[in-house]
Order: sequence, then structure tokens, then C-alpha cells
Amino acid sequence: MLDLTEAAEPQEGAIPLVSVPLWAWAAFIVFVLAMLALDLFVLHRGAREVSLGEAALWSAIWVVLALAFGGLLFVWQGSGTAEAYLAGYLIEKSLSVDNIFVFALIFSMFGVPLRYQHRVLMYGVIGALVMRAAFIVSGAALLEKFHATIYLFGALLIYTAVRVLRHGGTQIHPDKNPVLRLIRRVIPATDTLHGHKFFTRVGGRWLATPLLAVLILIESTDVLFAIDSIPAIFAVTRDTFIVFTSNIFALLGMRALYFLLAGAAQRFIYLQTGLAIILAGVGVKLLLTDVYQIPTWASLLFILAVLGGTLGLSWRATRRRRSAAPDPSPGPGPGPGPDEAESAPTGVLGGGITTGAGRSGCGS
Repeated sequence: MLDLTEAAEPQEGAIPLVSVPLWAWAAFIVFVLAMLALDLFVLHRGAREVSLGEAALWSAIWVVLALAFGGLLFVWQGSGTAEAYLAGYLIEKSLSVDNIFVFALIFSMFGVPLRYQHRVLMYGVIGALVMRAAFIVSGAALLEKFHATIYLFGALLIYTAVRVLRHGGTQIHPDKNPVLRLIRRVIPATDTLHGHKFFTRVGGRWLATPLLAVLILIESTDVLFAIDSIPAIFAVTRDTFIVFTSNIFALLGMRALYFLLAGAAQRFIYLQTGLAIILAGVGVKLLLTDVYQIPTWASLLFILAVLGGTLGLSWRATRRRRSAAPDPSPGPGPGPGPDEAESAPTGVLGGGITTGAGRSGCGS
């Protein structure tokens, strides 16, 4: 019988589904729930805009908390575990930037004012936490039972990397999203926003508001993104606790990062190239598992180098563009301001938008 105070001893070659004491899992989940409750019921009880300063502050807080957790792992589990966690966190954090730009375009297309976006993202993150946990457990179980799954994951990552490089932009067609189409067939909807509500009562009938459609698109998009990110982290470590915690810290910090970066997509010129290189690199690492074990520290340095190079080249290219065009027109922000009409554009579900995210599309 499993002792709840001790980690399970995995068999040789097995994936450690319980690699740390269960109290560590419980403590981390309690921490996550406490932070979500603080955000939802204290800091953002009412609908309001998130200022740039507040977004920057909370982005810094989440990064500090994530790094502090890595320091705790270093003291508790050693340098190898801490390196794997940091590499996984950097992979997920870099991929989350790509997600942010897709979310910004979805909000913009549906005409969601800034003051309502945090609530949608909050529930989106809660749903993503549950789905990521399911993905991680399922992925670990597949790797444990079918060793060949590792080659499938590696091939998937390399295919995705090639797709990103070849097709930089992806068409997002909400009208082709199967989940959204099913919901709209079952639940009658209105094209008008009613505050931050997902449902409203009109003429004695309950109707779904455009915010529900936005939430469904964000959730289904995150599922597609997880197909890339979860195998990528399994390339760095098979420890489910490390995969889970690195994912969660990146997700918890994504809302603040969204309000900080959503309007700056045009500044990350080489983001897609950098993400493609990272995905291809970890894909190759998975394919070489039975041939050569690439050290975790080498994976960490590789990710840091690619991210550093991507940011540096993007910054340099942005400066050159500004010099060539001193008065550029402002790029699209994360959504309309608070004084704009609270209604979704007519026929919004009939069109598509192009994003810089070549990994997945809402309508696929």
C-alpha cells in the first residue's frame, strides 16, 4: 500500500507518476487554489481594466514565484530536478507568448472591452489547468506503457516546427470550431454583451453572450496548444511533478503577461522562428532518447540561447523599422477600450482572422 508521506518507487525505466511525496502535490495544489481565489474574489471581484503598471507588477511577481519554486526544488531535490523544472518553465513560458497574441486577436474580433477580458482569461486559465493536468497524466501513462510514444511525440514536435517555419500565419475560423458550433446549436445566443456575464436572461429566456463564445474559443485553442507544449516538456523530463508545476506557473502568469504584451505582437518579429527552433530541438532530443541522452543542462542552455537570440534579433529589427518609419501607425491592441460599444460585430462567426501563430488554429 502506498505511503502518503513518501514518493512511490518507480520500477526501472518506468515513468514516475508519483515522483514526490503526495503532501507536496497537495501543498502545491492548495497554493494554486489560494492564488486563484485571491485573484477572482479579492483582486478582481468587479469588472475593470488591468493597467499596464499592474500587469507589469504581477508579471514580475509570477516570474519571481516561479524562480523561487525552482530554488526550492534545487535545495530539496538537487540541481538536476531544478534544471529540468527551469527548462520546462522556459519552454511553456515562451509558447504562452504565442498563445497571448492569438487570444488578443480573438478578443479584438469579438469586440470585448478590456475591462471584461480578465474574467474570460481567468476562467480560461482554470479550464486550462484541469485540461493540462489530464494531458500530463495521459501522456505519462502512454510513455510508460508504450515506449514508442516517445518517437510519436518527437515526430509531432518536428512536424509542428516545420509547419511554423513554412506557414508563419494560421487562419482562425470560429465558425469552423466544432465545440463552438455545437454549443451555439444547443444554446440560443445574443450578439450583445451584457456586462461580464456569460449568460443573460432576455424575455424570459436564458441566452449565451459573446463572452461565452470567446471563452470556448480560448479553451479549445489552449487544447491545441497543449498538444505541442506537453510533449515538449516531456522531452526535458519525465517527472510528472516537474512537468505539472512548470506548466502551472507559466499558465498562472499568462494573464498578467497578456495585458503586458497583447498589443506588442509586431515587436516579436522572430518569435515564430525561435519557437520553431525550440520545438525542433526538443523533438530531436526525444528521437535520440535510445541513442544518446542529452543532458538537461544542455537543453536548458539551448533554450536560453534561442530565446535570447530571438529577443535580441527582434529588438534590433524593431529599432531599424522605427528608424526607417519614425511615425508608424499604432498596432492593434488587446481589444477595444471601455467606452466603445459593447456588442460583437455583426456576422462575426462567419469570418476568419490570420494570426502569427503557426502551431494551431481555432478552426482545426
